[in-house]
Amino acid sequence: MRVVVLGAGTVGRNIAAMLAQERHEVSVVDRNPDLIRQIEGELDVRGLVGEAAQSSVLFQAGVSDADICLAVTGSDEANLVGASLAKAMGSRRAIARVFAPIYRDYSTFDYRRHFHIDRLLSLEHLAALELARAIRGSELFPMESLVQSEVEIQEVPITEEVPAVGKPLKDLRLPPGVRVGAIFRNGRWFIAGAEDRILVGDRVVLVGTREEIANVHDLFGIEHPELHVVIAGGGETGYHLAQLLDNRYFSVTLLESRRERCDFLAAHLERVTVLHADAQQRTVLEEEHVGDADVFVACTGDDEDNIIACVEALDLGVKRAMAIVARPDYANVVRKLGIEVAISPRVVMARQVRSFLTRGPVVSRIPLAERSGIHVVEIEVPEQAPATQAQLADLRLPAQVLVAALIREGYTWTPGAKDRIMPGDTVVLFLNDSAFEEVLELFSADSGF
Repeated sequence: MRVVVLGAGTVGRNIAAMLAQERHEVSVVDRNPDLIRQIEGELDVRGLVGEAAQSSVLFQAGVSDADICLAVTGSDEANLVGASLAKAMGSRRAIARVFAPIYRDYSTFDYRRHFHIDRLLSLEHLAALELARAIRGSELFPMESLVQSEVEIQEVPITEEVPAVGKPLKDLRLPPGVRVGAIFRNGRWFIAGAEDRILVGDRVVLVGTREEIANVHDLFGIEHPELHVVIAGGGETGYHLAQLLDNRYFSVTLLESRRERCDFLAAHLERVTVLHADAQQRTVLEEEHVGDADVFVACTGDDEDNIIACVEALDLGVKRAMAIVARPDYANVVRKLGIEVAISPRVVMARQVRSFLTRGPVVSRIPLAERSGIHVVEIEVPEQAPATQAQLADLRLPAQVLVAALIREGYTWTPGAKDRIMPGDTVVLFLNDSAFEEVLELFSADSGF
């Protein structure tokens, strides 16, 4: 694929290295000639010195026939403008990295739609999603990472006491906004159908909003003992993580050393206890009874500080410790020290970028779980797509396909049989790999894809 990367900093360089290694045709743009010389000397890529937000530079970089443009400079504004220009000039997909949370707050203004950008990515938010997934103990893809998506997935172990055991899914009378998306049984995953029955020992994936899934907790025997989570560091990653855990299933304490930042966090996090405290001091961790917590997460801006804080928390008795660790050479050290999870934002970003290397109307494609054979696929529905010609009940989708969510003009919901897909919608599907080509034809205006 032809890929244009705007920005040759740490993020851009890592993305370019990954794509070049996988034999993609990569061009990199940066206004710093030293960075361009360095990246051309190290990687099999084409470098171009210039401003990421100038059309003449983008034209020279080849965005007019690019499969994807990734704007990952250190400036949010340059990324927004650069990605928007690339999309307007012909790039099939345009992705912009943003740091400031306001750009991803669709309740105030939808920057993504305004600039016609396929996705706004926050490295800090992606890292927080990975930490939240680890805290929840799930290996499933976090649905919250999809654009504007309010739909989530929950994995439920099935025991003998679960009332739903032995009943066909069609007889469970689930609320309209909840689906049984997939079932893990005898070592393999499969998409659930109406005639399938839930058996003891299964792991079931529920799809819906948090509020809707809460309505079927009794049916599936779902219990959520409250977990006490202590987060060290109230920067963007810590803030996003606290937001993701800001519900009745978690008791969250957030330690932040900057007074002004504490005021911001306290104003924006409803259930989270925000403390003005330095998590690098053992006495502080002792005073806040960190040793009694279920999970300790260190996400300050420094790898060494994160590792030391986790070691101190483990020494005080915390059950599980996790950290943001950017340097890949620290991986072995972290494991030896007993830190359960170490998230590298670079690795998270690389995985996300891979999901965008798609074709046709597909925006992203990522595994539901490792080696599951099932992917979560995000599709932007074009005009004249066959999928828009009938209600969902009449589309005759392959058996191993489930429509998990529809996104229309900023509103997200789990559709029912009588709903109809419209041009311009974004559709989120669970599908078995064997059904991908058939689904691609159904959602493509041009059968040549």
